[in-house]
Amino acid sequence: MYCYKICSTLEKKDTFNGEQPYVLVMNDQEWPQFSEENFDGIDEVFNLNDIRITKAEVHYSTLSGTIAIPDRQDINADPSTFAYVLDKRGIVFLDNGTTVYDILEHISQNYHWHHPSLERFLYIFLLATVKDDLFVLEDYEKDLNQIEDAFLSGNTDMDLFYHVNELRGEFLDLRTHYEQLIDLSQVMEENENNFFASGNLRYFRLFNERVSRLMDILNSLREYTLQVRDLYQSQLDVRQNRVMTLLTIVTTIFMPLTLIAGWYGMNFRYMPELESPHGYLIVIVLSVIIVIAELYYFKKKKLL
Repeated sequence: MYCYKICSTLEKKDTFNGEQPYVLVMNDQEWPQFSEENFDGIDEVFNLNDIRITKAEVHYSTLSGTIAIPDRQDINADPSTFAYVLDKRGIVFLDNGTTVYDILEHISQNYHWHHPSLERFLYIFLLATVKDDLFVLEDYEKDLNQIEDAFLSGNTDMDLFYHVNELRGEFLDLRTHYEQLIDLSQVMEENENNFFASGNLRYFRLFNERVSRLMDILNSLREYTLQVRDLYQSQLDVRQNRVMTLLTIVTTIFMPLTLIAGWYGMNFRYMPELESPHGYLIVIVLSVIIVIAELYYFKKKKLL
């Protein structure tokens, strides 16, 4: 178990002696005994291996819940998960890994407060879970820009199209995460059990606004993926139109020649050209002139 006290900074303690407001980190094996000794009437059991979402639940004497932080390097991977239980005295994190400990160490080394409070700490802690998200979203935008440029240059590689679909799926997962964070902050701001000082509820509102701005950016990126997908489809249509145009031109070029071949292939007895010694040469020259004239026309009309 790791022990901290919220003072001008997050001060690490060797042992827990009940100083308030406190921050504790323990695993799910240590929780039952601690809750029995320090939380009257609390018998909540957490399965840390079955956490899937971020949530907050209000109880008679506590506020508890779970937090699932997606891996920003691989959204499809299993998230970092932990649980928490808090009241007006402090907060207990239940984590079998190092996620919470790493965040607390970061806060301990980088933050100092003139007016320390549990609400201020929770605000900083929640911010730490999304601290790099703006940069992650910027990287997503750069990735989409590169794909868009590739499509505009005529690259219709299906792998790029599949990547756009993968990004859209990741955006959906991130949006779900942000919505859950907003719900959590709203539950805390409601302060149903009066655990928090009314003057400090603004911290939860500030966090809510921060996540809402990230969600707005994410929604813009999701719309951007639709535009890129439409661009890919339009490039396919352009390529298909070019192929159809080429086939149409080839068909048009050979249509007069087919007519001539069909005409003189009838072999009527009194066709004067059949008896002419220069008839064969005349047909060849006429066919060449027709082809050249058609090519010139198509070139002038910018169809070639």
